[in-house]
Amino acid sequence: MLASYASNPDNSKGRLHLEKDVLHILSPFEIDRARIIESTAFRRLEYKTQVFVNHEGDHYRNRLTHSLEATEIAKIISKALRISSDLAESLTLAHDLGHAPFGHAGEDALSEAMQEFGADFSHNIHTLTLVTELESRHPQFEGLNLSWEMIDGIEKHNGPIMNKYESPTLLAYAKRYNLELDKFSSLEAQISSLADDIAYNNHDIDDGFRAGLISIEDLKNIDIFGSIIRQVTTEYNNLEDHVLLHEAITRMKNMMIKS
Repeated sequence: MLASYASNPDNSKGRLHLEKDVLHILSPFEIDRARIIESTAFRRLEYKTQVFVNHEGDHYRNRLTHSLEATEIAKIISKALRISSDLAESLTLAHDLGHAPFGHAGEDALSEAMQEFGADFSHNIHTLTLVTELESRHPQFEGLNLSWEMIDGIEKHNGPIMNKYESPTLLAYAKRYNLELDKFSSLEAQISSLADDIAYNNHDIDDGFRAGLISIEDLKNIDIFGSIIRQVTTEYNNLEDHVLLHEAITRMKNMMIKS
């Protein structure tokens, strides 16, 4: 049973475009999840950089696998708090759809290239453009026609957007479908943002170790992580480094989730 502070799908604010032929056996947030997973933008995440570019090895995370790992964390926290895990899952699956290739470096390069046109590139705004315009496959409307709670969470998962933020794309959409830009988004959206941080703070260590950029000795010198490594080595003797690291990362991740 959902808590009183959860985003209840039965009380969703609906979609910008009214739809008649929908599967009512699914909640609005489950429908959102299906549309995100089936989108072209979601599939393209496979070749978008997390830290290491695609051709450097197929064991490194990319934006797609990162999104999946973050989603699992969001679901766990949502269930613990008795909020909508369907909404948190859908938001986390969608949170990186608008990212440029080559991660934040690609975003910076695109912003620089767009300066002569008096614009910037923001992956959050590009996500909005994707799900409201470019993912056009339905005859009744442009985009995916996601629920209000999804659009709200995609744009405001990092907090309210005040007047200083003047994206024409966002402001135009907010006028059509009031996103209450000066208010915080749902708890599910905030959990999605935290799950993103927990996921990359842990799996980037694993990828760095795999690439030879980080050693176990390096990690022993980090206060919290070092104490976890010493704890694992006390409990288990003669572990191979990759097994030791996996166990330490699992414990670190669990500690962050519980916190």
